[in-house]
Amino acid sequence: MRVPALLILLNCALYASAQNSLITGSLSDDDGKPVEFASIVLYTPDSIIVKVETTDETGTFTIANVKEGNYFLEATCIGYADFVLPDLAVLTGQDLDLGQLILNIAAIELETAMVSATRAMVEIKPDRTVFNVQGTINSAGDNGLSLLRKAPGVLVDNNNNISVLSRSGVLIYIDGKRLPLSGDNLTNYLENLPAEQIDRIDIISNPGARYEAEGNAGIIDIRLKKDTNHGANGSVSATYSEGQRARGNVNASGNYRNKTLNTFGSLGYNEGIYFNEMFFLSFQNGLELDEIVNSERHSDGIDYRLGTDFFLHDKHTIGFLVTGNNGSGNHASRNRIEIGSESSTMVDSILHATNASVQSVDNGTYNLNYSYQSKATRLNIDADYGRYRNETNHTQPNQYYSPDEQDLLTEIRTAYDTPVEIDIYTFKTDYETETLGGTVGMGMKLSRVSTDNTFLFYDIPESERILNDRRSNQFLYDENVYAGYLSFARSITEKWNFSAGLRLEQTDATGDLMAFLPELQEPPVELNYLNTFPTVGLTYQYKPEHVFALNYGRRINRPDYNVLNPFREQFSELSFSKGNPFLRPEIVNNFELGYTLKYRYNFKLSYSRTLDQITRLIAPDDVDPRAGFITWDNLAVQTIYAANISLPLEINKWWNAYVNLSGTHLDNQADYGGDAIVDVQAWTYNIYQQHTFKLPGQLTGEISGWFSGPGVWGGVFIYETSWSLNLGLQRKFLKDQMNVRLSVNDVFYESGWSGYSRFNGLYAEGRGVWDSRRASLSVSMNFGNKNVKSRNRKTGLEDEAKRIGNSEG
Repeated sequence: MRVPALLILLNCALYASAQNSLITGSLSDDDGKPVEFASIVLYTPDSIIVKVETTDETGTFTIANVKEGNYFLEATCIGYADFVLPDLAVLTGQDLDLGQLILNIAAIELETAMVSATRAMVEIKPDRTVFNVQGTINSAGDNGLSLLRKAPGVLVDNNNNISVLSRSGVLIYIDGKRLPLSGDNLTNYLENLPAEQIDRIDIISNPGARYEAEGNAGIIDIRLKKDTNHGANGSVSATYSEGQRARGNVNASGNYRNKTLNTFGSLGYNEGIYFNEMFFLSFQNGLELDEIVNSERHSDGIDYRLGTDFFLHDKHTIGFLVTGNNGSGNHASRNRIEIGSESSTMVDSILHATNASVQSVDNGTYNLNYSYQSKATRLNIDADYGRYRNETNHTQPNQYYSPDEQDLLTEIRTAYDTPVEIDIYTFKTDYETETLGGTVGMGMKLSRVSTDNTFLFYDIPESERILNDRRSNQFLYDENVYAGYLSFARSITEKWNFSAGLRLEQTDATGDLMAFLPELQEPPVELNYLNTFPTVGLTYQYKPEHVFALNYGRRINRPDYNVLNPFREQFSELSFSKGNPFLRPEIVNNFELGYTLKYRYNFKLSYSRTLDQITRLIAPDDVDPRAGFITWDNLAVQTIYAANISLPLEINKWWNAYVNLSGTHLDNQADYGGDAIVDVQAWTYNIYQQHTFKLPGQLTGEISGWFSGPGVWGGVFIYETSWSLNLGLQRKFLKDQMNVRLSVNDVFYESGWSGYSRFNGLYAEGRGVWDSRRASLSVSMNFGNKNVKSRNRKTGLEDEAKRIGNSEG
């Protein structure tokens, strides 16, 4: 194992005395309850903003790097009267603890009324956009994937690929921990993650040096609900959803805390049926193929989370965390393909291909953590192990019939098994200290990934399966990444703030395709490269309530482990996919210019240029003129210009709205020789709106929807417009302990996709729909004490896990 000398240098402790001061305090209401997510603004005497912070779930806030001088502080939160603390004197090197500050409920004219603090649906922070989804009615019966469709600046295309500001390669995190899935497995996980478990979604489009360099579009961190109660407490919820198929889930969570430990856990079960229909019309090599695909997937699974933190001291905490999910499913699809000549309307033959697959999943992650935190110094150490097992068995008969479908012309029966084993080991440290007039951060991470993908292809001439050694293989992939970073942030003047960082990552990887026949054996693919990833940020406070931000970052996107395997996975004998072991990592440079008005309204312009963009391409097969396939390859260059506007609106006391608008211009360029040229440009736009109404009878209503304009999927597929309208109704009972929500999604059933592709002699038109029009009923109940807070911490198993995936769900 070779570790660059820079890692040793980056982990040398940096000890220096902090010259600036720290202001701390907490907010509570008249009853002593913490006020969460309130805005804390520190001003100079002439009303110039010095720093903006927010309180956390316990009502606590911290303002770091405050220079000597006189200030005043303002605290604001919806439902409370504004609070101003004048005449704050800060002395050099002396921290200031303001203690507990009380916010009074906003004055109202009614004799009896209750006003509760509500987070804005979208919060714009210096390093991220926060999409608060907890309590939104139209999330009832919804799932993680559907919520991402509604998130500002996020697009989920017809194949459930996720992009941010039209950039692909986004990483998905759960509670600061990278989700160990990609491809269809990621889709399945998000579809089975009930919206009732989700508190908020953090969208970090340009992460700093501390974050993994992996992921061109940045990070989407899905934060699950946390208990905030002292003593013992918990919650239970159940959801039933009905469309053309039924789905349901039940979830329970609990928390217990005393002076020495905090134990928390959750358990959930979900079961449901998913279907989709697709239609394709393809022209290639003088042939016309008209295909209909109907598929249905039944899945069920259990997810669990168990952790304990031990409080050794007020500054020292150690803990462990175990998470996992176990599930099974079966998938059946029916392909019907009419085969004829492009120059004639006559059908020569019709192919019926029936796919049946059975899948089992067993995933688990294990984390040990140590945390030290003082007023000026923070240290975090994580050791992680992840174990991922996925086995899918497929059976596929291909039957060719006469044009009238009365006579069976020929039948070819095949089967294939795809067991996958992936083990990930990581160790990482992160250290921050207040020094040199700002904040210095440094850290390192070591990771080792070992994957074993086996592809066993069987011919079934009669009733017995016979292994086909020519089409079977085993793909072994081992990867070591050694990373280190250094970052620094400070205020330059009262109006200017600066941050910068540098991350280095050394990658050593070997992909070994082990053929079952000696004559098919190929030499291993070896990768060894060092990359540097600088980040720079600059903010300017023009006037109070006017903030400009300029950010630059360089990032990398390594190919998922499963798409490196070149095995051929059939949907039918005439339609298949295959990986590419020669894929190169893509490198992107991102620039973002943002403007925030009154801490609420956000405007952003961005530019990105990606070299070796990893993308999907659809092309005709070189061997069988009737067949087409989907594969992965590197584009030469992808250039994206994007704009995004986020507008939370308070129209009146009973009507709140949120509007998000985005527009993008994309340019894909590549030349693979011959007719295999990619030269695609497209404008696209996306609109999302959500309106919340306070109705009589203590009811709350919601109307939401999105509209997506035409755009590009993969390298060459041009998709057309789609849209969705959603309705919801909510009522709380038992002093707000019970919450009942009813919702209907995609009322007009218009969220399907359609489009066309032209590449390398193949022209294809396609459209598809899924079970998106659904009615859902959700009931949740909270119980127990109301002041416990479980520690929200990350683990080290982040960068490597997302690239795990399999092509079958």
